[in-house]
Amino acid sequence: MSETATTKADKKVKKNELRDTIVVIIEALLIALVFRTFLYQPFSIPTASMQSTLEIGDYFVADKWIWGLGSYSFPLPLPFSGRILAISQPQRGDIAVFHNAPTNEDYIKRIIGLPGDRIQMKEGRLYINGTIVPREQVGTGTDKDSYDSSVPVIIYKETLPNGVVHSIQEIDDNQPLDNTAEYVVPAGHYFMMGDNRDRSADSRVLSQVGYVPAGNFIGKAEARFFSIKDNLPPWELWTWPTSIRWDRMFQSVYQTYTTTPAP
Repeated sequence: MSETATTKADKKVKKNELRDTIVVIIEALLIALVFRTFLYQPFSIPTASMQSTLEIGDYFVADKWIWGLGSYSFPLPLPFSGRILAISQPQRGDIAVFHNAPTNEDYIKRIIGLPGDRIQMKEGRLYINGTIVPREQVGTGTDKDSYDSSVPVIIYKETLPNGVVHSIQEIDDNQPLDNTAEYVVPAGHYFMMGDNRDRSADSRVLSQVGYVPAGNFIGKAEARFFSIKDNLPPWELWTWPTSIRWDRMFQSVYQTYTTTPAP
């Protein structure tokens, strides 16, 4: 084979290799897009509203297919309401990522009220449909928010009517959102609250969050896969030895204990 023919052959091989590489990259991006849109999406926690269940600097995945697809399940919102291809319905105690229309941001809170429920706070205690929700003090701690402001908190174990038990923390029972009017959750909507009860802007603030339409849910939070102190950027690898919270990685965001549902 002549030198010219060899050169042409080499160029053809390189051209084919470049084409194959581009095809592989495009396929990988499409697979990642499909996975993120229809199955699981990663999120991070920037605020204190769900502490200590989800702390600032926690990274977790949300299951996007279990409740079906809504307008905000896609990279760009689509013009339809409700949900399609749902496998199950959101339940009380589930932790949900949702698009908050009043602020045009994505929030994460716990589902406390279902459509038709009556929700009220009285002297720091949660009432659902006129019945006080049991809680048990299990400890004390210090809560630090995203502004580096720390306050002492009391930690409780709260039992919802369907038997789901989860941790909440309170500064005390005399904070601004500890006494409210009774909220009646509209059809097709949900009432959301943060586990950090006195440092959470949630459905109790109608002008800022209010009742969340089912179509605004993005997914159900499932498991933490990474956690770093002080909300440091994960790419700063040199900080990992002292900043990674190894004990919070690869864990469910839900406590394992449950009780018998209230009659």
